[in-house]
Amino acid sequence: MNYNIAICDDSMADLDYISSIVTDWSRKSGNTVNIRTFSSAEAFLFDYAENKRYDILLLDIEMNGMDGVSLAKKVRKNNESIQIVFITGYLDYISEGYEVSALHYLMKPVHDEKVFDVLNRAAQKIEKNDHALLIKLSGEMIRIPLYEIRYLEVRQNYVTIHAKLDYTVKKTLGEFETELDDSFFRMGRSFIVNLLCIRRITKTNVYLSDGTVIPLPRGQYEPLNRAIILHT
Repeated sequence: MNYNIAICDDSMADLDYISSIVTDWSRKSGNTVNIRTFSSAEAFLFDYAENKRYDILLLDIEMNGMDGVSLAKKVRKNNESIQIVFITGYLDYISEGYEVSALHYLMKPVHDEKVFDVLNRAAQKIEKNDHALLIKLSGEMIRIPLYEIRYLEVRQNYVTIHAKLDYTVKKTLGEFETELDDSFFRMGRSFIVNLLCIRRITKTNVYLSDGTVIPLPRGQYEPLNRAIILHT
C-alpha cells in the first residue's frame, strides 16, 4: 500500500527524527510512503488547501502559533477519514482528542516501536475505510464509503441509504446485506444498522449518535447486543 503522511512539528529535530522512524516503518512493513513535513499548523493548512490526499497526520500539540488540537478541528470539519495521531509531552490534552476522533497519542520522547504500532493501526483503519458501496443512480455511479453509512431502511420496494446524503434505490435489503461488512447488523425486515453509529439500545429502540431513533424489532435485543460486544 501507498500512504501519504504529513508530519507537523515546530521542532526541526523532532521532524527529522519522526520522519526517519516513518521511513523505517515503510521499509520493514513493505508499504511505500510519501512524507511531507511542516514546521507549523499554518504551513500545513496552506498546503492542505490544495492537497487533501493525506492518509495520516502525525501532529505535535504544543506549537508556536496555532496548536495541534485547533489544527485537527479544522481538518475534521471536512475530512473524517484521515488518521490523526497526536504527539505530546503532556497528558493534559488527551480528553480533547475525543472531539477530533484521534487515533492515538504518542508521548514524547517518541520510541520506534510505539510509532510502528500506531502506523500499523492507522493502516488497518485506512484499509477498512476503503470499503464502499457502489450504486447507480440517475445514470451516475456513486461510491459511498461504508463508514459514512449510518443505516439502511426499506420503504416499499426501495431501500434508502442514510449516509452524509440519503440515496434511495430500487433494490432489496438482502442484496445490500451481502455487500456490507461485519460493522453492520440486520434488524428484521426493514433495517440494517452500522454498529459503530449506535449510542445506546433499549428493548424497543436503537439510538444512533446523530440522534436518529430506530424501532428495534421483537427478538432482536439480545442478538444486537451480542453483535456489538463481538465487534468491539
